Amino acid sequence: MKIKYNRVSTLSQTGDRFTADKESYDLVLFDKISGTIPFKERPQAKELVKLIEDGKVSEVHIEELSRIGRNVGDCISCCEWMDSKGINIVVKNLGLQSRPNNQRNPVWKMITAVLSSMYSMELENIKERTSVGRQVYLQKGGVLGKPKGSCETESGFLKKEASVNVLKSLKKGLTVREVAKVVNVSTRTVMKVKKLATKHNLLKE
Repeated sequence: MKIKYNRVSTLSQTGDRFTADKESYDLVLFDKISGTIPFKERPQAKELVKLIEDGKVSEVHIEELSRIGRNVGDCISCCEWMDSKGINIVVKNLGLQSRPNNQRNPVWKMITAVLSSMYSMELENIKERTSVGRQVYLQKGGVLGKPKGSCETESGFLKKEASVNVLKSLKKGLTVREVAKVVNVSTRTVMKVKKLATKHNLLKE
């Protein structure tokens, strides 16, 4: 099987840019989850892993290497694992293949190691800029969290996009930890949604 794997970091991202790829695939898998989550713990990636373990996959296509992950170790180990299974990984934005014509690409490991390090550094830079921005905001008198006196109703909270997606995942029978990873929210948020949904009998189909 020739499979395309896509990933975006948040639920608000649609992944529309992936529709520009008009190539034909046997299956297209799409995760909406942070790249910091280990590859084999993502819902759609788990399906891909199972197909690979069953020996049904010959090629995995990704738009860019960061779709596998932004953690250097996890990204490289996933690539090495797929290679051990004889999978040809195709990185479309680079025109790079790990095993063209079923022969190991001699520059594959070097390029993936460099790119993985760059993606990891980029993630750290984003975190640092966010932290600095928060500190500057506070220094200028900004206040984090809800303004004093504000009160969110239970129905208002449950109507939020993240809450709606949490509820959908809970109805599918996922655990609190699994839902948190899928929706990219904290387990505390999942527990709050679950508590309110139970209170209002929303978990029943």
